[in-house]
Amino acid sequence: MTVPVVQPAVSVRNLSMHYTLSDGSVRPALGGVSFDVEAGAFMAVVGQSGCGKTTLLRLLMGLTNPAAGSIDIFGRPAHGRDRRCAMVFQHAELLPWRTARRNVEFGLEIAGMPPAERREMAERMLERVGLRDAGDLRPHQLSGGMRQRVGLARALATDPDILLMDEPFGALDACTRSDLQVDLNRLHEETGKTIIFVTHDVDEATALADRILVLTPSGTVAKEIETKLPRRRGDLERLRTTMAFAEIRYMTAQILRRPAITAADGR
Repeated sequence: MTVPVVQPAVSVRNLSMHYTLSDGSVRPALGGVSFDVEAGAFMAVVGQSGCGKTTLLRLLMGLTNPAAGSIDIFGRPAHGRDRRCAMVFQHAELLPWRTARRNVEFGLEIAGMPPAERREMAERMLERVGLRDAGDLRPHQLSGGMRQRVGLARALATDPDILLMDEPFGALDACTRSDLQVDLNRLHEETGKTIIFVTHDVDEATALADRILVLTPSGTVAKEIETKLPRRRGDLERLRTTMAFAEIRYMTAQILRRPAITAADGR
């Protein structure tokens, strides 16, 4: 009996990127990164500032082109902006003159969806992220956490297969951040989206992700860690009290503290 081959949602091979500075010097951002992400998986990417985490998301989104290497999305080479991907930024980047609802509608409007349909979709997405009664508010009337929820609703409204998240909770207070982590865990269970989530927070990565990709300061892969933790909807605080959680968190933190590690030795 032939076992069918399961195609990864994202397959990255030898991906490299560098930037040319104003003085003509070259600054490396990523150095030969390779990994796969299965469909429906939640992968966190952690590393020190400047190691290429955001650059990696921009390459996956098609916002910039790599210097070398390849990206396949569901088995097909990625060329430019891929509509199967949507991105949630560190700051929500909402249009200040639009209401929350109209911000969620923005991508649908660009895609040509009729007004009545996109309004209905925006209402559904706002309810999904816990903002059912906030549709008529403008960004300046929303808290930081609410603005991030609108940004998440805007990304989900286009029904992407892959959700790219660039430290979306990094600027929030601890309580709001914890609430949004629980909400994201619930949304991942409900939607089955493939999520690639950049964060500086090892605790956050361990609590949310099925797999943690640790990058070195030079933008190579230090290690991939499978967490295999028993997440239950909305029960991340209990998860954080387990020995398994503590062990994964400790392992990840120790790797981050070893800047000399390279992809070659894999330790």
